[in-house]
Amino acid sequence: MAGDAIRRLSAAVVAVLTVLGVLVLAAPGAGAAPRRDCPGHQVRSLPFRTGVVRLYKRDGYVCAVTVAKAPGAPRLMSLSVQARGNRPVTDKGHYRDHAGPVTVHAGHRCVRVRGAVGRGSVSSGWILC
Repeated sequence: MAGDAIRRLSAAVVAVLTVLGVLVLAAPGAGAAPRRDCPGHQVRSLPFRTGVVRLYKRDGYVCAVTVAKAPGAPRLMSLSVQARGNRPVTDKGHYRDHAGPVTVHAGHRCVRVRGAVGRGSVSSGWILC
């Protein structure tokens, strides 16, 4: 009898821990708003006809996000950040209000940033040198 009670209690504890583990893993994306900004301080803003690309810098990293001027129905948006000497890191897809954030390690190197919302776009050339 005591063995059965211990087995039932153990099974209940395992079930509760499993449920809690699933809730913890699911919670961050369950209702959280998408992140539209980057860590660090904003160092540049690149406006264009249909949106703006915001650049942030922190501890040798450059982070960028493309934000639509008029959020709404999903449309093609893109963002590309490239540290000189490296391949670009991109985010491209159909989004309602933003693409990114995209982060690259630039150290003290220049970066090139490109962003687009619909038919509007911007390209920075090499900046933050």
